[in-house]
Amino acid sequence: MTTSRQWIATDFGGPEVLQLREVEVPPPGRGEVTIAVRASGMNPADYKHFRPGQDARLLPLTIGYEAAGVITDIGQDAQIAAGAGAMGDGVIAFQILGSYATAITVPAKDVFAKPASLDFAQAANLLLAGTTAAELLATAAVAEGETVLLHGAAGAVGISVLQQARLIGARVIGTASEENFTVVESFGGVPVSYHGDLAERARLAAPDGIAAVLDTVGSDDAVDASLALICDRRRFVTLTAFGRAGKEGFVAIGASNPASGPFRANARAGLVAMAAAGNLTVPIARTFAFENAHEAVATLARPHASGKLALLVEA
Repeated sequence: MTTSRQWIATDFGGPEVLQLREVEVPPPGRGEVTIAVRASGMNPADYKHFRPGQDARLLPLTIGYEAAGVITDIGQDAQIAAGAGAMGDGVIAFQILGSYATAITVPAKDVFAKPASLDFAQAANLLLAGTTAAELLATAAVAEGETVLLHGAAGAVGISVLQQARLIGARVIGTASEENFTVVESFGGVPVSYHGDLAERARLAAPDGIAAVLDTVGSDDAVDASLALICDRRRFVTLTAFGRAGKEGFVAIGASNPASGPFRANARAGLVAMAAAGNLTVPIARTFAFENAHEAVATLARPHASGKLALLVEA
């Protein structure tokens, strides 16, 4: 029986509730594969999964939704979603649960060949942000030649939006802090500051108008400016401003939207193909040894340099 070290939340709270345990990894059944994890992707959803105020009957909780590694065992009739899927192949697993682990057994349909253009840390962080970005663009029906306003352009989802919008042929005005202007520019966006009269700055940057708004921030300032700029509220899409979306007629995606899960599942293979073609990358701000998950999650939960974080497992 394969064993794994796995981070588990034994209570609700901050990083201190995470405990590293040794667990048995079940052998792969029909349609499953076992992966030796080389990197666990990190996302804000990870710490939100065990934040205070939830039902204690849910405990203990496994953490993490995406990982990259190599196949070590293959179950009967198991064929990964994209790529050959042989023993030793580098792969990405996404829309899984419990990726803060050194080994996992997962459905083969959630496993994709790792693009050679990405290292394990980048590959482990490709798909949660990437599918979210793809859903923002698709829900807002962004088309070639249009100008869109993106709130939070230097964040993980924002950077993926910038890259995918460039492939569509759309122009992006991206809100960011001044220290992240060069990040936005490096991915083809036109940066504007959060501070002051945001709507006026966006108008100056887009004199022909804003066709759609993509919001990863959810602040009242961002929403107010967007409502002043957008004509069709069906093309204003947010990840976070759920209350105001319901009241003011724009669109929220995510856990509360039943279309989000199926869309993101269907988008995975296309994003892996984009990365394999060299059209989609994942900037990494910092990596942590697998044993340092407490520090890594604390860093994840506070403002940090633009780019993703990852837990690395030694081969």
